[in-house]
Order: sequence, then structure tokens, then C-alpha cells
Amino acid sequence: MSEQHQKLIELIADMNEEEAIKLANDMLDNGYDPMKLLEHCRAGMDVVGKRFESGEYFLPELMLAGEMLSEISKKAKPLIVESQSGGEAANKGVVLIGTVHGDLHDIGKNIVTFMLDINGYKVIDLGIDVPIDTFLDSIKEHKPSVVGLSGFLTLAFDSMKETIDAIHAAG
Repeated sequence: MSEQHQKLIELIADMNEEEAIKLANDMLDNGYDPMKLLEHCRAGMDVVGKRFESGEYFLPELMLAGEMLSEISKKAKPLIVESQSGGEAANKGVVLIGTVHGDLHDIGKNIVTFMLDINGYKVIDLGIDVPIDTFLDSIKEHKPSVVGLSGFLTLAFDSMKETIDAIHAAG
């Protein structure tokens, strides 16, 4: 791995937002493969995750890392789509995802959505505080292969159970 690639991983892992975004944009502007760049971003996120697990990082660092990933992806994702067959991303399946009702947190959902999206899945992101009926209607409309329920707060567990029970009841 070159020095530039390792530097990007370190900048993300060390929460150097401005420098990480600038380096990623410079790399893309100079023709660097956007998929490889996002793989380096994922490696940086792995370090962030390990630091969170060890208690070195907390929720604010996770949120900042997610913001960096989001900002870098704004430039990388269109380049990925453009480079794939006829300007359209491969479709490996449809994933419906949303943060359950009563919860407004979306950092984890956004990271999962991003990773699925760049890996060829069509992702339908319902957003935050999603009512059960919206999940049910969207499942009927889009017929996804996978439904993802996101939640951060403890109260989200009850909302998830209610949503799952409603999905089962609706067939």
C-alpha cells in the first residue's frame, strides 16, 4: 500500500476530517479508482470501530467518522456508477432500511446504507422515526430481498419487535 493510501486510513482513523476529505478528493481528481479509495475509507472505519469498542472513542467520534465517509462518498459514488455498465450500478438486490419509530439516530444506518450502495445493492432508505405502516407499504411496493431495521436507543428494541410482528402479520 502506498504512502498516500495509508495516510488516508490514518487521517480517517485519527478524526482529521478536513485533511481526510481533501486527500480523498485529490486522489479522485487524479484518477484514483473510487472503489479502491472507498476500501481505504472502510479500513479507516474499521480502526474507528476498534477504537470505539476499546473505549478510546465514543459516540461523537463515530458520528464524525460517519460524516467523513458521507462527504467522501458524495464524490466517489457518482464516479463508481459512471464506471459501471452504461452508467448504472450493478443491482445485487433490493434492501429496504430505516430507523424505527421513536428513534432519530441514523449514523449506523447511514454507514450500512453507504456500504450496500457502493457494493451494487439498490438501497431504499426510509430515513428516521419510520412508522410501521411506512415499512409495510414500502415492502409491498419495492419487494426487497432484505429489510433492515435500525435503532440506537433502548426503546428502539420495542419498536423493532412491533415492526417485525407487523411485517409477519402482514405476510
